[in-house]
Amino acid sequence: MKYIKLLISSLIVILMVSSCQEDLLEKYPLDQVSEGDFLLKTRDHEIYMNQFYNWNLLKTGKYQSGGTLYELDINSDNIIGANGLDDRLKGVRVPQSNNSDWNRYYMFVRSINFYFDNYEKCVDPYDEYREYLGEAYFFRALIYYQLMQRFGDVVWFDHQLDSNSPELYEKRTPRNEVADHIIADLDEAIKHLPATKRKDGLRIDKWIALGFKSKVALYEGTWEKYHAGTAFGVSGADPDKYLKIAAEAAKNVIDSRIYSLYSTGDINNDYYQLHIQKDYSSSKEIMFWKKFNKELNIYNKRMYTNIYPMGYGLTKSLVDAFLCTDGKPILVSPLFSESDFGNLENEAKNRDPRFYQTIWTQQAPWKTDNGETTSWDNGIYSKLYSSSKYSSATAYVRRKGYDHDVTTHSTSGEETPAIMMRYPEILLNYAEAKAEMGTITQGDIDISIKPIRDRVGMPNIKLSDIAVDPNWHYPDLSPIINEIRRERRIELNNEALRWYDIARWAAADELIIGKRPKGFKIGDQFPKNRYPVDSEGFLDPYQSSLGDAGYGFKEGRDYLDFIGIEQITLNPKLGQNPGWE
Repeated sequence: MKYIKLLISSLIVILMVSSCQEDLLEKYPLDQVSEGDFLLKTRDHEIYMNQFYNWNLLKTGKYQSGGTLYELDINSDNIIGANGLDDRLKGVRVPQSNNSDWNRYYMFVRSINFYFDNYEKCVDPYDEYREYLGEAYFFRALIYYQLMQRFGDVVWFDHQLDSNSPELYEKRTPRNEVADHIIADLDEAIKHLPATKRKDGLRIDKWIALGFKSKVALYEGTWEKYHAGTAFGVSGADPDKYLKIAAEAAKNVIDSRIYSLYSTGDINNDYYQLHIQKDYSSSKEIMFWKKFNKELNIYNKRMYTNIYPMGYGLTKSLVDAFLCTDGKPILVSPLFSESDFGNLENEAKNRDPRFYQTIWTQQAPWKTDNGETTSWDNGIYSKLYSSSKYSSATAYVRRKGYDHDVTTHSTSGEETPAIMMRYPEILLNYAEAKAEMGTITQGDIDISIKPIRDRVGMPNIKLSDIAVDPNWHYPDLSPIINEIRRERRIELNNEALRWYDIARWAAADELIIGKRPKGFKIGDQFPKNRYPVDSEGFLDPYQSSLGDAGYGFKEGRDYLDFIGIEQITLNPKLGQNPGWE
């Protein structure tokens, strides 16, 4: 009875652990708490909401302890790692008796619904606790959004259940209805939350909720549009309904004029510097972030691995997506030649400045264990496939998020914060929603894409003059959609967003299926028989394990996760997701 036991287990005993957020560390004395006397005061509401700032919940559907977001794109076409490929991409996942993530999410659901069933007991005035009520609506939306991303149709509960509740045995709620509930919750959150920054961006405010609303609606709108007619299609689909909501929510954030991109005018350094700052309290770009504090034993456990590649490597697919400084793709621009492959400095030359702020080149400093400065140069190849911590599967090493100041590094963890939401994502949500509806104008581009490109000195997109790229991933779609998707990939690379973009676009057939991730081109000065390379000399690290068939992603199955067999046994009405039967 694991599913029911988890769902109806004692909330107060299990889930009153706070989130370990900088100044959100107070723990309520559990032996003094009962349903009858809790949530009576505003302070109780604050303490109760602290648990939902839990790292495991905030991170995009990943239950891991601590860490940065910079390695999570390993489940996409942006990065590969040292320990093999993602099972979803390979198509080798098998349904298990129990899906523990499903259980964890519903523990959060029960916890948040306890609050909704009891918050009105508060004896303090509404104006004193309203912001925590707003947080509750936001977090229920967040929990269900992640459930919807992972499982599609899910069971919507809006109140606390017990062992006799008939809802425990109901069928799943269709995903578009879930999306409507999520958006309604976010509207309530927006109504109750203050319009000013809270706790320096460490707590949810109205604008974060609006930005998240644009994210949810864009996800559902594009999912319904691109999965239409497939096993994942939605009955009664109305993509434009959600795309309109996404555009309006994002535009509200833009029109607030509260946010802007971090820029000192240094186009060659600002994007890099943004991602290594240690405090975003006064940032106008970082809307929501997670703070770590070593003294309080809440630290970023995995940032230390950023000192070394540790086998991780950016893919050639991502690297090739960077435009040249004239705003044209590498196969079109006169600023790039095929002969530039095989020389990292030549590849970086005349490219979007985010290229060398994302990817290591010889220009960038590199600190060794003893603090000596070295360069990341072609010497990496001597260690490519060794057990060395300096190894990289593709020889394209991520620089983004790495601070070469070794005084910030520690084997036990450190304080580099995690960015949970930043303004450029909202700008890109707006541009994409408008483009998907077919209503985008040059004015829309000027308030969304242009600021992002201005920071790095790149030309703006001109609707009337978009260069055709022979390598567009989506040749059947409009040029503007192709270029907005490219911009999203470049600006938000390695921020744990790429897989969910691929999923909502139903783009595995263009990006994943039958492909192998490639890397840097090995020059003539390196013996090709030493490294796995393709016929053109590009590193092909999974040549033997994937073979000619490439990724085995199952298009009719792997866009969603399986429902655990035990969960279905307990409630047969849940059914199974497509392809997992």
